[in-house]
Amino acid sequence: MQRLIALYKRWCGQEPQEVEKLQGAGSNRSYYRMKGAKGKTVVGVVGTSRDEDHAFVYLANHFAKRQLPVPKVLAVDDDELRYIQEDLGSVSLFDAIRGGRDAGGRYNQKEKELLLRTIRELPNIQIRGARGLDWSNCYPQPEFDVDGVLFDLNYFKYCFLKPTDLDFHELKLEANFRLFAKDLTAEHIDSFLYRDFQARNIMLDENGNPYFIDFQGGRKGPFYYDLASFLWQASAKYPDKLRRQLIYEYYQSLSNYTEVPSKRHFVDRLSLFVLFRTLQVLGAYGFRGYFERKKHFIDSIPPAIQNLRELTGVSDSEMSPLTTNLLNQYPYMMEMLRRLTELPQFAEKEHPAVSRADGYKITDNNPYQAHPLDGPATFSKYDNKGPLVVRVFSFSYRKGIPDDESGNGGGYVFDCRSTHNPGRYEPYKKLTGLDEPVIRFLEDDGEILTFLDNVYKLADAHVARYIQRGFTNLMFSFGCTGGQHRSVYCAQHLAEYLNSRYGIEVRVCHREQNISQVLPRTEK
Repeated sequence: MQRLIALYKRWCGQEPQEVEKLQGAGSNRSYYRMKGAKGKTVVGVVGTSRDEDHAFVYLANHFAKRQLPVPKVLAVDDDELRYIQEDLGSVSLFDAIRGGRDAGGRYNQKEKELLLRTIRELPNIQIRGARGLDWSNCYPQPEFDVDGVLFDLNYFKYCFLKPTDLDFHELKLEANFRLFAKDLTAEHIDSFLYRDFQARNIMLDENGNPYFIDFQGGRKGPFYYDLASFLWQASAKYPDKLRRQLIYEYYQSLSNYTEVPSKRHFVDRLSLFVLFRTLQVLGAYGFRGYFERKKHFIDSIPPAIQNLRELTGVSDSEMSPLTTNLLNQYPYMMEMLRRLTELPQFAEKEHPAVSRADGYKITDNNPYQAHPLDGPATFSKYDNKGPLVVRVFSFSYRKGIPDDESGNGGGYVFDCRSTHNPGRYEPYKKLTGLDEPVIRFLEDDGEILTFLDNVYKLADAHVARYIQRGFTNLMFSFGCTGGQHRSVYCAQHLAEYLNSRYGIEVRVCHREQNISQVLPRTEK
């Protein structure tokens, strides 16, 4: 962190007045919003892979020279593990179209227009961005190739397919996999394959214009991949009509940058990448869900299986040309995938919860089936009062647990004393969990991060339900020996996390330090 601040000072001439850690994404990079004297903000990035950071910096500079909508890199540290980039704000396309996604794919006109703008801009970075690009700077490989495809297909086989216990002939499947990989890489197209083109990686300016981020995994490859990745994102729930419209708009925009294949050829090629991308994400969901037990990925499996169901023709009354093409080319693989979608744990109309022998459970989004005699869905006198206000305390166990003033019972109390205590060491004895040296000590040690990760999971479930029911009060308290280091760090981080994630008002009280703060409610 200090080296990032030093980099900022070399670039700006003075240290930042404020540094705010941003919520992490799927990568292992850390992001910080850094504010200068005149209120101008930039984003500082701390990475763990020099090669990955080098790829991003090189690509960002290359795209900027071609006047593409990407963040400008403003400064890079000597070892390339830290850099400063333009701040594109906090509104992503994923956030902007949340309403349509939550409504099961019923996107309004404003949301559709944002999607159309984005899809029209994609060929710009794919085709113009590829011109003059030195592919050797790409990470982890310069080009989409057979080995990479087979790696992803085997990832699907070992991390998703095998844990389902579906019976299949491995040699026959392997033969179809190799043919599939050969077909996917048959066309050599000089375009930039973004690799992770999704709504979370698109930022919107105040006029709704898209800017692209997180392209450091890109490489030379076919443009169909990114279109399939974006439009068949499992959680997006794009209806077929909207999907067809976006494909048409992409095809028309692509023709402005390069010679396009015939529509029939385009659709045939796209179908291959839709299937490949679906298997690829199921492999990731299997690993993150089956093995790492992460709820987000478990929840993502049913919509991804539904995509696969449509591709194999299981859910179609009449088989689509796309499905017919795939069945003709890879008969064993497609038959095996069809049987996969019909397993009991993936059935469209299944018992609300199906438990596997290893404890893995798939639950649908509405496990409590309504019945006329059930009465109201909730029964508390606190229902529908809202809005929710969360109070977060740090305290010393020597002085007792904080009192609950809301009459709501006091909520959670977490004991931080199992983690490494910086108060045992002379340099930290006069500091608190709000001071940078203590923060660095705790985060470098790592125990507090594991502790908080489990707290976040409990807090997420509780806050989401309280918001849903319109409750007004929830309380979290963190205690340690003196109420100075570990409890202060945890209370502050949970408060900032909940305020940022849910936009709710959070009142922080570090009792033993006589410090109070209100994080105001924001619109989400």
